[in-house]
Amino acid sequence: MAEEKKKLVESWSFLDTVESNFRPLVVIELAKGTKEETIEWLTKRIVDKKANGGAQLLIKPLVTKNGVENIYLVGASHLRLLLGAEAVGLVKECSDNSMRTFTYSSRKTFKHFADDNHNFLTMAECQYIIKHELENLRAKNEKMIPGYPQAKLYPGKSIDDIRCYFGETIALYFGFLEYFTFALMPMAVIGIPYYVFAWEDYDKYVMFATFNLLWSTVILEVWKRICAILTYRWGTLLMKRQFEEPRPGFHGVLGINPVTGREEPVYSSIKRQLRIYLVSLPFVCLCLYFSLYVMMIYFDLEQWALDYHKENESNFSSLMLYVPSIIYAVVIEIMNRIYRYAAEFLTSWENHRLESSYQNHLILKVLVFNFLNCFASLFYIAFVLFDMKLLRQSLATLLITSQILNQFAESLLPYWLQKRYNRRMKKRMCSKKTDMDLSLAEQVNMEKEMGTYLGTFDDYLELFLQFGYVSLFSCVYPLAAVFAVLNNITEIYSDALKMCRVYKRPFAEPTANIGVWQLAFETMSVISVVTNCILIGMSPQVDALFPDSKMDLVLTVALVEHLLLAIKFIMAFVIPDKPRDIQMKLAKLEFESLEALKQQQMKLAAESLKE
Repeated sequence: MAEEKKKLVESWSFLDTVESNFRPLVVIELAKGTKEETIEWLTKRIVDKKANGGAQLLIKPLVTKNGVENIYLVGASHLRLLLGAEAVGLVKECSDNSMRTFTYSSRKTFKHFADDNHNFLTMAECQYIIKHELENLRAKNEKMIPGYPQAKLYPGKSIDDIRCYFGETIALYFGFLEYFTFALMPMAVIGIPYYVFAWEDYDKYVMFATFNLLWSTVILEVWKRICAILTYRWGTLLMKRQFEEPRPGFHGVLGINPVTGREEPVYSSIKRQLRIYLVSLPFVCLCLYFSLYVMMIYFDLEQWALDYHKENESNFSSLMLYVPSIIYAVVIEIMNRIYRYAAEFLTSWENHRLESSYQNHLILKVLVFNFLNCFASLFYIAFVLFDMKLLRQSLATLLITSQILNQFAESLLPYWLQKRYNRRMKKRMCSKKTDMDLSLAEQVNMEKEMGTYLGTFDDYLELFLQFGYVSLFSCVYPLAAVFAVLNNITEIYSDALKMCRVYKRPFAEPTANIGVWQLAFETMSVISVVTNCILIGMSPQVDALFPDSKMDLVLTVALVEHLLLAIKFIMAFVIPDKPRDIQMKLAKLEFESLEALKQQQMKLAAESLKE
């Protein structure tokens, strides 16, 4: 296997860009008047090696009676097309009549394959490979197109590049952020016409809410497959820790672990449970009560603003209607951050032995408080006050305000402070007349004052709350997905800025998935089914179908809700978490490991018999 991989790498590296029997496959026509330096740059990128961001193809100008025009013929060597067929995942027929994804290492097992058979790939397949490679040309260190300075190039980083620099945990977060942003686009596209043409007619939102229920299930199941593909390629899907080591903050009396036989701290689980149930749990309940108390103050402010508007009926009074929601959104963010520090202190004080146990308890504490703190007012407005107009206004204000505050607090403010410190440090270093390498000294002194990145907890939490705003009350405010998409597009760049310029680079941490956050998102999608079904049942159109008995309406809504949940769980069961080829590879690896274990046991048994 290693030899085949080595051959494949060598094939990519030393692939010829000149072939005696050039076969044109694609024609490229450039605009008239294209500058020579631009043409030279483009042709160089097309023939350049894959490692340098090129396509590693063949290109020739088309010579006509009028001379060389801006028409170029693009082709590829036979070896290049075979490697491209593997890259795009072409499926071909094997010698045993089965259909499998083509791989260069097993090329001889496919029907009609021969090294001299250039017709193994059809013309359509060859053109598809060429198109795929041309579309995947990437700028590396270039900032603009030669000859056209106004045409900017943005040399982005792929998920694999992020993984190589930051590790799998952060790469998987950026992969999830990118995927979640694209997954929100259908909701945003459908939400715009609903907002424009059916703003006050809530009955028309039934189809939108139904689509939302299916959408929230499908995107989470598809993400499991994408996550499995990424982590399998990175080699972390198969990583298993037989015994998880104690977390660094765990303390206790030194003792011997009965399983591993190692010396490590020992702490009574009874003491830990007492701390959880007698201290942590009452504190969390007290914080939840305080959150509800603040919520009721917010409703008093809303009533005051409404009364003020009725008395004055002016533009200023109209603006005052949004002031309570904005103040409440700011207070929510402040309370969330203060509670986060308290939750971290309590979870550390509980003295959990394993890092996974520590993270699970911390996430549970934070999610419960954040969910109630952010969504309790929306549930109260929807199901107690039955005020859809106020619900729409509050949802929009909370969503937009929280996004602005998070962008400012997480990226812009730390970046400004760090930049300010860097300027002071440069002045201080320049004032010192030393013979040492100032550039190295500057780098060390500037980076040592950078903040420590504490993990992806806050980033996933922000996406979780955003997912709640989009999915829970989508039939009331369809534009929530639009604002979520706009926020996530800026979030990608602000998080990249935060990782590269604000915080020290964290140590890489291998991971196979997004952990307990997957369960958190799935739980939120289940709650969204319940809330959307109740909102649909509250609509006047549905209510008119049951004029005599409200009990029939309640039972019907409950039945529909149970049916949708059943469909949701069936979809989750039908859509596999891993693609079939990865499942087969994992099964093969597991079988090989079992066979190796059996052989090892047989060998040990034979040696014991000899003794």
